[in-house]
Formats: sequence, C-alpha cells, structure tokens
Amino acid sequence: MTHLLLSFLVSFLFSALIIRASRDWGYQGRDSDLFGPQKFHVIAVPRIGGVALFAGVLCAVVYPWLHLGLRQPSAGILLMFSALPAFLVGLTEDCTKNVKPVWRLVAAGVSAVLAIVLLQAQISRADIPGLDWLLSTSLGAFAATVFTVAGVANAVNIIDGFNGLSSMCVGLMLLAFAYVAHQVGDTELVLISLAGVGAIMGFFVWNYPAGRLFLGDGGSYFLGFFLAEVGVLLISRHSEVSPLFALMVCIYPVFETVFSMYRRRVLRAVSAGQPDGIHLHSLIYRRIMRWTFGARDARAMTRRNSMTAPYLWTLCVSSLAPALLFWDSTPMLLACMLLFGVTYVGLYWRIVRFRTPRWMVFRGDVMGGKVPPVVVKAADKPE
Repeated sequence: MTHLLLSFLVSFLFSALIIRASRDWGYQGRDSDLFGPQKFHVIAVPRIGGVALFAGVLCAVVYPWLHLGLRQPSAGILLMFSALPAFLVGLTEDCTKNVKPVWRLVAAGVSAVLAIVLLQAQISRADIPGLDWLLSTSLGAFAATVFTVAGVANAVNIIDGFNGLSSMCVGLMLLAFAYVAHQVGDTELVLISLAGVGAIMGFFVWNYPAGRLFLGDGGSYFLGFFLAEVGVLLISRHSEVSPLFALMVCIYPVFETVFSMYRRRVLRAVSAGQPDGIHLHSLIYRRIMRWTFGARDARAMTRRNSMTAPYLWTLCVSSLAPALLFWDSTPMLLACMLLFGVTYVGLYWRIVRFRTPRWMVFRGDVMGGKVPPVVVKAADKPE
C-alpha cells in the first residue's frame, strides 16, 4: 500500500506544480495546437504530465530500497532506468515538437533492450506451435520482445486522445497484472504495478474531467513501456500464466493500432504512420457526442471531451474481464481475442456508416428512434 500512496502523492503534487508553473512559461511545454486531426481541446494545456507520472513511480520504487538499505538495485529501479530512453525522447517531443515518430519508436525499442539486459525481461514462449519454435531461439525471443514492447508503447500513445482515456485504461490494465501477480505469489510485481496505478491516479485527478494537464508523448510512451514490461516480466517469471494473458490485457490499444494501420494502408492507400481523425475514439466524440449540433463554447466542448472516455473504458474492461477469468488458459484467451477483434470491427463500421447502436446514444440525441446523420466535416478527415 505504501507504493500506491507514495506514488499517488508525488504524482499529484508534481502535477499541481506543473499546472501552476505553466502559467509563467507562455506556451513552452503546452499543447497549443488546437486544430490537428487528433486535437480535441480548446485551450493551450501543459502536456508534460509524464514528468509527474515518472516522478511518482520512481519515488515509490526508490523509497523501500533506501529504507531497507539494500545494496543491489531492485527490479523496480532497473525498470525505471530502462524506461529513460522512451520517456526522455517523448518528453523532448513534448517540449520541442520536433521529434519524428520513428525516433520515439526507436527510443521505446532501446528501452526494451535495456530491460532485456538488466531484467532478463524477454518473451520466450507463446504456447502456439511454430511461434514457440521462433521464440526458442535467442534472436527470435529478442526481436519479438523489442517489437512487442515498442509496439505497446506506441499503441498507448495512439489512444491518448481524450481526457482520462489512456491513463485510466493503463491503470485498469496494471490492476489486472497486479491481481494475477498476487495469484502467483509475485509480491514484487504487485508492488510495481500498484506504484504505476498510484502515479496514474495522482495525474488523473488533474486530467479528468477538466483536462488541466496532458500526458504528452513522454507520459504515454513511459506508461506504454511500463505496462508492456510488467506484462513481459509476469509471463517470463511464471510459466503457469498464459503468454497470451498480457496480450489480452493490452488488446484494446494493440488492436486499435493494428486496425488503424490496416485502414490507412489498405483501405485508404496512405502512409500507415499518417495521423488522422477517424480512430474509434475520434468517431465516438464526433458522431455520438454530437458536437456539430451542440454548443461549441469551451465549457461544452470540454464536457463532450470528458464524456468520450467512458465509452472506451467500457471497451477496455470488456477485454480485462475474460483475461482475468482465463489467465492460465491459452485456448480460451485466443478465442476471447478473436471475439474482441470481431466486436471492435463491427462496432467501428456501424459508427463510421452512421448506424450507431441506439444504446450508445444519449436519449436527448435520438430523433424518432434514429440517430440523425452527421455531415462529415473537414475535421473528420486527415490533414
């Protein structure tokens, strides 16, 4: 519990200091781009919330090490050291807006390599014929681990589009990891996971619903890396945990990323890395929150922003529930992943074709039992 409370308190205080200090920085460290395809805020907001998250987790893992007078660094400290490249490169982008996505992805990969060297955090099995053979080789396991960790870090960054969306999802995922770590008796991973949850909650109270502080790339890449590594450590340390459990826990941001790449590259014939405004969370905001028909003052748009995240939290929980039920069964987890993918695609195509399920629409927005069509504005298209 100390890990949870200490990380919460440090993250909360750092977040408050960042918000207060940003008033004297002009637009330095603020997200002043209000018109990009994935921008849904109406005033400039500090986007270096990752500093508060990193500080919160760091204090939570360093304190017990100092308190007990240990000579060897703990797994938590080594994990935070490994996270530095992903965090610092993302933070540089937050402050300069001049770091290309490919370099942020490379930095996440470097962090994954450090974790392999320092923590032996490596994926060596999948319980899937053929893939297990590949992972049985040193090179295959190394490549799969780096690719997976960097991919999850990038996926968390992709879903970071609305107040409270990615931070709450990662918090819930870490709680799932903490639960299974407790089930297998891994107290160290339980405490590391809870340190992450506490730091997220300290940031979350400032981010949701008012959006006074953003994660930024530093925060989202750090959280994504941290989440992925906890999952890798869990399945590498405990053979009774299905290797697909970690993937099932992270399936929402991972599938969002894979589907977006397919949609851009195959369906639209554009670069897979090109940003656009038609992610699932973007569609929910634009076509369910009804911003084109309602008031467009700052207060109303901020409220619509905050009302978007609960839809995606529900989607996230829908993957966590079966993950926790079948954490030791690869066949069941594989079936649940396929079901999630079918559900996601079906829901996406219904919304994009203006056939949003009635249960997703507020009663006040329903006209004659049907959702009125929404004209696709320029904001619905990539720049």
